[in-house]
Amino acid sequence: MNNRNDHKANLLLVDDEDGFRTTIAKRLGKRGFVPMQAVSGESCLDVMARNPVDVVVLDVKMPGMSGMDTLKAIKQSYQKVQVILLTGNVAVSDGIQGIKFGAFDYLTKPVEIDHLVNKINQAFEMTRLEEEKQKELVYRARLEKKMVDTERLVSLGTLSTGIAHEINNPLAIINESAGFMQQVINSPEMSGFAQKEALLMGIGKIEKSVKRARRITHQLLGHVKKQDTQFSEVHLAALLSETLGLLKKELEDKQITIDWKIDKAKNKLWSDPYQIRQVLMNLLNNAVHAVKKNGAITLTTCETDDAVTLEIKDNGIGIAKENLGRIFDPFFTTKTFDEGTGLGLFVVHKILSGLNGQIKVESTLGEGSAFMIKLPKNGR
Repeated sequence: MNNRNDHKANLLLVDDEDGFRTTIAKRLGKRGFVPMQAVSGESCLDVMARNPVDVVVLDVKMPGMSGMDTLKAIKQSYQKVQVILLTGNVAVSDGIQGIKFGAFDYLTKPVEIDHLVNKINQAFEMTRLEEEKQKELVYRARLEKKMVDTERLVSLGTLSTGIAHEINNPLAIINESAGFMQQVINSPEMSGFAQKEALLMGIGKIEKSVKRARRITHQLLGHVKKQDTQFSEVHLAALLSETLGLLKKELEDKQITIDWKIDKAKNKLWSDPYQIRQVLMNLLNNAVHAVKKNGAITLTTCETDDAVTLEIKDNGIGIAKENLGRIFDPFFTTKTFDEGTGLGLFVVHKILSGLNGQIKVESTLGEGSAFMIKLPKNGR
């Protein structure tokens, strides 16, 4: 097999006249080329299917598959390959017609070898310039995307700082008020109050929710300043139940069925429960929004000695194939402005990366989606 180098084209000579073809091949060989050869249009396509080819020197008049038909087949399957046609003096019109079909140029027989070499080099240079142009376009597209993402992240950092300040201030007041209420209820004057235990339980929920809200604002700031994780034993089934409890109203309104395929006695790991709870909240919330009324969400786990994998699968609207590679980008969303910000899956991906976890998605438009998150049992 010929390999591309920096100086010579991968060249294929196609002509049914053995003497002419082999003579041209030898003369080109003296000029540094190592041309492949084919005796017909069919064998030309066979060689091209098995070898990289940059330039084809093709005779127009051949028995069987004509040179013009071969040219059309080449351009249909190998658009970047340049074709130089060889015609007889009486068939110049074929060469002109060939250029209309995509040939680089045509030469008349008998061929002046130096003229042919110049045409081959010109055709090869055009191929290289086209390749460089395509590489530059791809590079520019990637660079522009990176610049846009960077600008968005800068904006997100500024926004996050403001959000954290605005939310943490009222949270501090709520927490302080809950503490004051707890002191009052625990005072001797309230010892005989019949609803004392119920009130204390309610205050405990307030304090727990305040802590959770603070952790969420910290996670929003995670891309600006790395937050310390707080590891403890995590019961995945318990976290799922707690998260689904927060979505109870939405589940009931849409009459969504939750299909548990989880051994609640297993699936324990050492990780950060606050961050995992946020991951579950985002993924389950997305699943709830994706399914229609009477839809279903299936929760499945797979456990090994080292890791736990959770699959959250829904039978909702699904994700278009062209969007699957972008769903974890910041601010990317297919929802309306009022429905979503495009930060949910971005935050999920960032949290899981920080916990040494992984996330994958499979989806079919109109049939549903499945998100698989894999977390190490020991936090590493």
